[in-house]
Amino acid sequence: MDLGIQGRQALVFGGSRGMGRACALRFAQEGVDVTIAARTRETLQRAAEEMSAEAGNPVHFVVADITTAAGRDAALAACPAPDILVNNADGPIPGDFRQWVPEDWHQALDAMMVGPIEMIRRTVDGMIERKFGRIVNIVSRSVKTPQLEMGLSNGARSGLVGFVAGLARQTVRHNVTINNLLPGPFDTDAQRRHIEGMLEMTGKSFDQLWKERSSGNPAGRYGRPEELGALCAFVCSMHTGYITGQSLLIDGGGYPGTF
Repeated sequence: MDLGIQGRQALVFGGSRGMGRACALRFAQEGVDVTIAARTRETLQRAAEEMSAEAGNPVHFVVADITTAAGRDAALAACPAPDILVNNADGPIPGDFRQWVPEDWHQALDAMMVGPIEMIRRTVDGMIERKFGRIVNIVSRSVKTPQLEMGLSNGARSGLVGFVAGLARQTVRHNVTINNLLPGPFDTDAQRRHIEGMLEMTGKSFDQLWKERSSGNPAGRYGRPEELGALCAFVCSMHTGYITGQSLLIDGGGYPGTF
């Protein structure tokens, strides 16, 4: 299928690793002019070089932290008029809410709610003027199936999803859509950090928890980043102008509800 996005501009946060990288690579393979943003120059440069070679299309990079005004400025200086924006940030490790202080909550909100909303605020009007825009927030299935130990993520990501629900209904008439992807457990470094954060509270080994999370999923495995990358590319295609304000699960059937 021709996604119809060749020549578009895409800005992908968290694009050097895991699911963000998978999205960026798929865009590049579709002929999109991609800029990846993250905090570590070495990782970004290596990822951009590898993806450029694999896709046969240059992938650019910018050192930018979505949680800071300076980071957001840097990202937009590198990609001033994105047609596609992917907001993506690692969540905090699991913990006990009794031990979290206001600073922990503010850091979570900056990464998973305020930062993405600021990027939307600064790009959506340009998309409206150009009559094309696709904004995707990579959040988590925890907004539908909250886990107590993931309270920081549950709260911040739910706030972003709630905000998007209102705005997405206002922009769609201009061919600008805003949607959320809700991944379950994926084979990524973020998943490994998640499990490492659960070792003390469960008393189990890393290997034990890793296997349990895989076998406990109805699919019997972890998701592959490229599967989410393919979904993200489709949601950002010319074919999806009638899909907006949605939170799309990609979790191997892990969510137990009908709706």
